[in-house]
Amino acid sequence: SPEPPSAAGAERDGAGPRRSTESEVYDDGTNTFFWRAHTLTVLFILTCALGYVTLLEETPQDTAYNTKRGIVASILVFLCFGVTQAKDGPFSRPHPAYWRFWLCVSVVYELFLIFILFQTVQDGRQFMKYIDPHLGVPLPERDYGGNCLIYDPGNGTDPFHNIWDKLDGFVPAHFFGWYLKTLMIRDWWMCMIISVMFEFLEYSLEHQLPNFSECWWDHWIMDVILCNGLGIYCGMKTLSWLSLKTYKWQGLWNIPTYKGKMKRIVFQFTPYSWVKFEWKPASSLRRWLAVCGIIFVFLLAELNTFYLKFVLWMPPEHYLVLLRLVFFVNVGGVAMREIYDFMDDPKFHKKLGQQAWLVAAITATEFLIVVKYDPYTLTLSLPFYITQCWILGIILVLTWTAWRFFIRDITLRYKEIRRQKQEHRHEKDKCLSNGDGHSALLDEPNGSKLRERKL
Repeated sequence: SPEPPSAAGAERDGAGPRRSTESEVYDDGTNTFFWRAHTLTVLFILTCALGYVTLLEETPQDTAYNTKRGIVASILVFLCFGVTQAKDGPFSRPHPAYWRFWLCVSVVYELFLIFILFQTVQDGRQFMKYIDPHLGVPLPERDYGGNCLIYDPGNGTDPFHNIWDKLDGFVPAHFFGWYLKTLMIRDWWMCMIISVMFEFLEYSLEHQLPNFSECWWDHWIMDVILCNGLGIYCGMKTLSWLSLKTYKWQGLWNIPTYKGKMKRIVFQFTPYSWVKFEWKPASSLRRWLAVCGIIFVFLLAELNTFYLKFVLWMPPEHYLVLLRLVFFVNVGGVAMREIYDFMDDPKFHKKLGQQAWLVAAITATEFLIVVKYDPYTLTLSLPFYITQCWILGIILVLTWTAWRFFIRDITLRYKEIRRQKQEHRHEKDKCLSNGDGHSALLDEPNGSKLRERKL
């Protein structure tokens, strides 16, 4: 018999008992062919493919080609195993196997990063030629700042050419990137903090990477307000719709009309249920430190995008850069949900989710590659005024943390104790003013003994 709808929704989302912030889910419990594991089918197809290569295909005599093909085949076999056998994550739409696939891709990517980390700088950069022969050559110097005039009177044909030069393919990429990041984080304030903080990081590190050197209006008008701000706004509107949407699921063959069937197929690519994230960073020191850690890892992953391109000699428009962004889009949402579940659970011994663990490991490994491959760039000293600004910011954050979670609590506790003492003293004075001396004496710890002496 099918489970109750609420229990089924909670179990499928991996969240245990239903939260007050989770939407109601109604499911008829139909288990169709689409939802079955198909472990034997995948094993049979995989065995047939390997048998074809072994028995019917002649092995080429090219060692480099065979090495590449053997590595790719090993990765594909691992992905087949993971898609069918790995543990399910918190998401079930469009299919749990989809998220298991990206979990296994995370493992492969982390192993690749570990391999690159253990190579010499020259060998690591030249190894990229095995992926793309055009890689492994130094990048040409490029000036990203240039003329920052919004209206350039010196250019008679097009005075606004500086603006049109900035309107390239990275503008919609910024917008869609922040739209998807908003769907991951599900909080307007956190998104805005990360967006503004990254622009400050670009200001601070433009002496290390020329990619960070941009005009002031490119930083704050085009990036923060237009691209990032509009993406965050559209993302919050989508979140509002998802939180109000009715999650009522029927099996495809239980829907009588063709229009209903097509609508059901489209909604297969929407969440099974929805949980509204309530980060509440100021509610406790543990949540505050966790939110600060999330923001730090998020910013570090953003910086890794630019530094990895620089140290591994990959042009910004290379397809590997795009594939990395697509990878983080797919694994980031699962990782944020697992981190939120980890923070929202009062049990301290609960394990961090597998995808969140891998994302943290990948971010750390990418940063270590940058440190090893180009320590000179990373150790270029910050300008003095930049250092002063960051020291001031860190002092303000530490001061607020100490006041909010230590000094304020001690002050409130002291005021509460003083208030209780004043109430007790007021009640005692009131009893004495009414002439009830015996009652006042009985309120004292040794009141009974004093009364006996008086008698």
